[in-house]
Amino acid sequence: MRVTEKGQVTIPKDIRDRLNIGPGSEVDFIADDKGARLVVISNEPEMSGSDFETWLKSRSGSFDTGGMTADEFMEFLRGARDDLGPR
Repeated sequence: MRVTEKGQVTIPKDIRDRLNIGPGSEVDFIADDKGARLVVISNEPEMSGSDFETWLKSRSGSFDTGGMTADEFMEFLRGARDDLGPR
C-alpha cells in the first residue's frame, strides 16, 4: 500500500474484517525492532449525544435496589460513616 501526502494508509479489507475494525474504530501504530505494528485500541464507534440518550434509556429500570432509598443504597455501597453521629 502507499502512504498519501497526508500520511494516510488504507487498511486492507481482510485485515479490517479479521480485527473487527470499522468506522469509528481507534487504532495505533507501534514501532518496534521489526518495523511497525497496527494495534486496535477500540472497536467501539464514538457515541454521539443521541446514542448516549438511547443507551441511557435502555438501562432505565434495569437495576433493582430492593426498595432501598438513594441514601440507604449509598450507605450500602460505601459503608456506614464513622464521622457522623446517629441519625
